[in-house]
Amino acid sequence: MQNHYIRPDFLFETSWEVCNKVGGIYTVLSSIAKTLTQEFSDNVCFIGPDVFRDTENQYFVEDKHLLPKWRKAAKDAGLDVRMGRWQVPGSPVSALIDFRPFLSQKNEIYSQAWELFGVDSLRAYGDYDEASMFSYAAGLFVQAVCEKCLPKKAKAVYQAHEWMSGLGMLFLKHRCPKQVATVFTTHATSMGRSITSNGKNLYEFFEGYNGDQMAGELNMEAKHSIEKVSAHRADCFTTVSTFTDRECRQLLEKPADVVLPNGFERGFVPNGAIYNNKRKRARKLIFYVAQKLMGTPFAEKALIVSTSGRNDFRCKGFDVFMESMAQLNERLRQQGRPEGSVLALIEVPCWTKQPRQDLLDRFHSTENHITPLPEPYITHELHNFDDERIVQTIKRVGMVNEAGNPVKLMLIPSYLEGNDGVFDLSYYDMLVANDLCIYPSYYEPWGYTPLESCAFHIPCITTDLSGFGQWVDATLGRSATIFDGVSVLHRDDNNFFDVASAIASDVEACMNMNAKQVAEISAKASEMAHRAEWKNFAPNYFKAFEFAMRKANLIK
Repeated sequence: MQNHYIRPDFLFETSWEVCNKVGGIYTVLSSIAKTLTQEFSDNVCFIGPDVFRDTENQYFVEDKHLLPKWRKAAKDAGLDVRMGRWQVPGSPVSALIDFRPFLSQKNEIYSQAWELFGVDSLRAYGDYDEASMFSYAAGLFVQAVCEKCLPKKAKAVYQAHEWMSGLGMLFLKHRCPKQVATVFTTHATSMGRSITSNGKNLYEFFEGYNGDQMAGELNMEAKHSIEKVSAHRADCFTTVSTFTDRECRQLLEKPADVVLPNGFERGFVPNGAIYNNKRKRARKLIFYVAQKLMGTPFAEKALIVSTSGRNDFRCKGFDVFMESMAQLNERLRQQGRPEGSVLALIEVPCWTKQPRQDLLDRFHSTENHITPLPEPYITHELHNFDDERIVQTIKRVGMVNEAGNPVKLMLIPSYLEGNDGVFDLSYYDMLVANDLCIYPSYYEPWGYTPLESCAFHIPCITTDLSGFGQWVDATLGRSATIFDGVSVLHRDDNNFFDVASAIASDVEACMNMNAKQVAEISAKASEMAHRAEWKNFAPNYFKAFEFAMRKANLIK
């Protein structure tokens, strides 16, 4: 790891997803935690919201003897903070803050934010209040620690992730300009995601979009305002890819000072016999569940492919995935491939009610079930079955697992944390079962899922509308194909069906590979993941920290 950048003495990493598994930022921070802890020891502190205050938090263990001076400083400042350690590799120091008392003060805080920084919170709604009050409290906590606990000449950096952490960063920078340098990181602009989620073509008209105008049109003024002001006022503004840097220039009118690609920690990946045993176990279980659900036996050599991610239907490309499986199914039917040659999994959390009781009943039955259950493509009951877009699309493209279909599809609509009631395996323990993973993103600032796939030695398909896909192409100096372990397909606003067809072709190519070719592309996928390890990407963080400290005049 390069060591020529000047490090801060103390580092504070603030995010709504610290010890709070919501989305991709959790993966970013939980995986870099080990690297930062190795660098800063207990002088790095991850700050998150105490959202599990009244229930057990499986990601956090409180230590009432940890950093007593910090705890006292927080208490003296009127803050309720629990200190402990995040239960991820590195076991970093973490502070969980009860932000609820500040909700009653939000109007006064928003008024100050407007007067001091020009942040417009007037039309705030939804999750804006909770996130902003957490952010404000986090800033107060670090202010108290810096003023009461740190050596006078200590250099501190406060990194705020996403708009949810921006407000506290602004107040901290205003109140402690000579003690703390600030870094603001946007992982995806609120307007870029909103434009795509509302069905508008982001890329065809990209140069014509104005962030402020679109914020008014899409009722996103508050989130856009705090994000834009934070980007402009932070000592160092960063984003996660050249893909989002372009977006920041256009929609926030501020290019990134430093780009921080998202890396991965190898410690998450099992090796050797452990890996092989996990893979065998997961494949056996997946085929077992699918057989009970669909009444179709699967051969051990059947190809398992999957897509996954949060339920962001268009951005994640779930619509393209299902269309591609429908096209593949028709191709394989014409070739006379046997039923169940491919099992396609959609691992996407939906509004899940509970595991299907009729499926659970079959698990406990000794009968050889050869008939499908009703709706034999979903493993859990949903509160909104008829309204769920993934279910609607499964029906529209005809992937309802009719008899004779070479491609069978199974929607797993629950978070995979080992307690879903059907598989009871974690996401990573399910991931190892795959032969190929497919992430045909329309909007993906980085793309952790394809990187995770590669790290687990599984080839994958992504697009050049993902930061990871663009990085792979840049690394290879050309457009990557499935024979490189990562297939990066060109995607734009107008080639939906072409992308689906290309995915189907890549899956066919994998089906036709011999064992040697499979091993080769698996090794290439793993090698690509090695290039994206944190030991290679973390220096970008250190570059940002030095940039911020120089801008804040903490170093000359």
